[in-house]
Amino acid sequence: MNLPNNGEPHALHNRPLFWLVVAVSLGFGWILLPFYGSIMWGIIIGLIFKPLYHRLHTRFRGGGSAAALLTLLLVFVIVIIPMALIMATLARDTAAFYQRLQSGEINAARYFRRVFETLPSWVTSVLDRFGLQDFDSVQTRLGEALSEASQLIARQVLGIGMNTFDFITGLFITLYLAFFMLRDGPLLARALRHAVPLAVAHKKELIDKFTTVIRATVKGNLIIAAIQGSLGGLAFWFLGVNGALFWAVLMAFLSLLPAVGAGLVWVPVAAYFLLSGAVWQGLALTAYGVLVIGLVDNLLRPALVGKDTSLPDYLIMISTLGGMAVFGINGFVLGPVIAALFVAVWHIHNTEQIDSLAAPTTAPDRSEPH
Repeated sequence: MNLPNNGEPHALHNRPLFWLVVAVSLGFGWILLPFYGSIMWGIIIGLIFKPLYHRLHTRFRGGGSAAALLTLLLVFVIVIIPMALIMATLARDTAAFYQRLQSGEINAARYFRRVFETLPSWVTSVLDRFGLQDFDSVQTRLGEALSEASQLIARQVLGIGMNTFDFITGLFITLYLAFFMLRDGPLLARALRHAVPLAVAHKKELIDKFTTVIRATVKGNLIIAAIQGSLGGLAFWFLGVNGALFWAVLMAFLSLLPAVGAGLVWVPVAAYFLLSGAVWQGLALTAYGVLVIGLVDNLLRPALVGKDTSLPDYLIMISTLGGMAVFGINGFVLGPVIAALFVAVWHIHNTEQIDSLAAPTTAPDRSEPH
């Protein structure tokens, strides 16, 4: 059995112990899986607000625990409360819009008929191929879709009370873990570095890549989302679109999707303006969306996300979309992180292969007996 410098057997050469470690780690991960989002955001808060913690720790003499508690209090006031208010506003506006739709105050059929009647002939010919040659058939399909959407919304509304306990539990886990990440971050990082069976340089590269991508992805995407949502909401308010705040918040959330996010909201609105005869509103919103809202994504995302992560734009977009498809809203962080670690691990592997091929081969020493 090979012995390292300290005289103890290396864990990788003790096969039973190695597989025991793998099995226990998988079991522990399975237990924590329901709260993976809360754990992830606890780690993110610890990483992003670490500089603030260090400033408070050096300025006040209350110790690490007091500085960590004060940091979490500021996070709660500056981040969590505004996000809760935004979510409450979004839920209220969504419920109000749904009630107006159900009561007939918003007549979707009238709007769709107006749009359908203004469609050019080549569009109607395409609709003919799909059996949508008249408005009645389109309205039937839309009615079925709205019925399914109504059932989905009803299930979500009924599930709010049931999920309150899960939300409170997740928030507690996030803040509790963030406290220890702030206070004991260096100790936890040191223990992780010792546990990973890689060379020191490789461990440093992976940890640096992990922390850099998380900070850049979260801060960059949230800044871009806030700017695009604000710009889109101002445009909708100026053009007289009902529920401008609701659409602004929705655009901010969809802005987490690179390149196409905010366009999922303003493009259909601009198309409706053009098809319903409000030509200047449609042209103005189209120009504003492309030249202003879209320019924010094209300029800021490479600078705030791509530059720090050292990932190409196409890889950031694909990994973000794939991450959100697999992990939901948390995927806008997990997708780029996994992509960055994938690139880093393959870089380490290729470096090892090149070094092994370039290493000189030495002939065996025949002066000693075998």
